[in-house]
Amino acid sequence: MRVISGTAKGTSLESLEGKKTRPTLDRVKEALFNILQNDIRNAYVLDLFSGSGALGIEALSRGARFCVMADKSSDAIKVINRNLQKTKLEENARVIKNDYIKTLNSLNQKFDLIFIDPPYTENIAVNAIKNIVELDLLTEEGIIVLETDEEERELENLKKINVNVYDLRKYGRVKLIFLNRKG
Repeated sequence: MRVISGTAKGTSLESLEGKKTRPTLDRVKEALFNILQNDIRNAYVLDLFSGSGALGIEALSRGARFCVMADKSSDAIKVINRNLQKTKLEENARVIKNDYIKTLNSLNQKFDLIFIDPPYTENIAVNAIKNIVELDLLTEEGIIVLETDEEERELENLKKINVNVYDLRKYGRVKLIFLNRKG
């Protein structure tokens, strides 16, 4: 796993060991950031369920202004901090060790770009998005990107939330669902 573009291009990132985490594949990450390329510069980013921090670090490397990276795993937090140091991007990041509900409730700013990439086995992505909407953490033009392997379930449950699905991309088992505010 590596940083694909920007100031930290080519830097190898550590990942977490074990079956509880599943880093976003480089080819999926590259496609994702090609789609988002015009939305990253100077953006405030939230990387929820951050794991190794690869998505947030990629955004920072490509010019995001600031990134909050959150994960409840102590091991993940250690890896995120090491990856931030390795890429020299730690000054532009805040790392939070907490579950997603406590993290979202602790935030007092809006984000231009939010990555939601929870463990596939946990059915919590839509609840996280519901909390983001209720807490008004997304800017007017903000984007939420949900990575999942349960496209149908997630799309059905997203209908109950005040968000708009404006794009859907499939990369083998991985689905990227792009959301913005309704209105």
